[in-house]
Amino acid sequence: MSGPSLGIAARAPLNDGNSMPWLGLGVYRIAGGGSCVRAAAHALSTGYRHIDTAALYGNEEDVGRAVRESGVPRSEVFVVTKLWNSDQGYASAIKACNASLAKLKLDYVDLYLIHWPEPGRRLDSWRALVELRKQGKCRSIGVSNYTIAHLKELLAGSDVKPAVNQVEFSPFLYQRSLLEFCRAHGIQLEAYCPLTRGERLKDSTVGGIARRYDKTPAQVLLRWALQHEVMVIPKSGNPARITENAGLFDFTLDERDMAALDALNADFRACWDPTRVR
Repeated sequence: MSGPSLGIAARAPLNDGNSMPWLGLGVYRIAGGGSCVRAAAHALSTGYRHIDTAALYGNEEDVGRAVRESGVPRSEVFVVTKLWNSDQGYASAIKACNASLAKLKLDYVDLYLIHWPEPGRRLDSWRALVELRKQGKCRSIGVSNYTIAHLKELLAGSDVKPAVNQVEFSPFLYQRSLLEFCRAHGIQLEAYCPLTRGERLKDSTVGGIARRYDKTPAQVLLRWALQHEVMVIPKSGNPARITENAGLFDFTLDERDMAALDALNADFRACWDPTRVR
């Protein structure tokens, strides 16, 4: 697959009739005090139209401020936030979403995710998200860190499919079976840590491919995900890197290079491991 090639604001259709930009800015661990506002503002001025935050990150206020002050119409910016574990359950999830909206100072979020498949409470949380969507508090709803087993449980327990499953995904954690399951059920897969938090950017295979295309290793890793039709939300507070990470839409990796990147899978995780959650 050649992957998205329409440009930085290109969107993918979701199973609920909405659409979502392929590229977004992740803001995990970008603290307050202006750093997150500046990063999000730079991304929006560069052409990004998708910002991914979470209650856990403690910077929803900054993201909301950057969106409101950007001059970009609200309808054009896709804002994502997430329900944290301590707020899971039906009533507490409703309350948590309202609290996030108050911090963002937005009337709705474009996508609200269950951040983690919390044992014993995730199905009640999902019922809450379905209700929040009915109320217009979130346009789309989805999950994060869900394995195939977690998705099967959700699909068996609800007639509403998640629009998105956000998971760690890179050539070094090529979750092919999960990707195929999501595709078969109309769930859009989205990659966090697509750059392995920098831990594999010096890989020789990635470097060799980057030189052939006159691109950076980061751009190659992100393009690989896009060509698997997986969305990417690289995190950065560095304006130059934010700009660099957007340089994905003017080249296409050939089949040989895609296969070489696929072969790098080593089940390497830079973040947490949800496969242990029952």
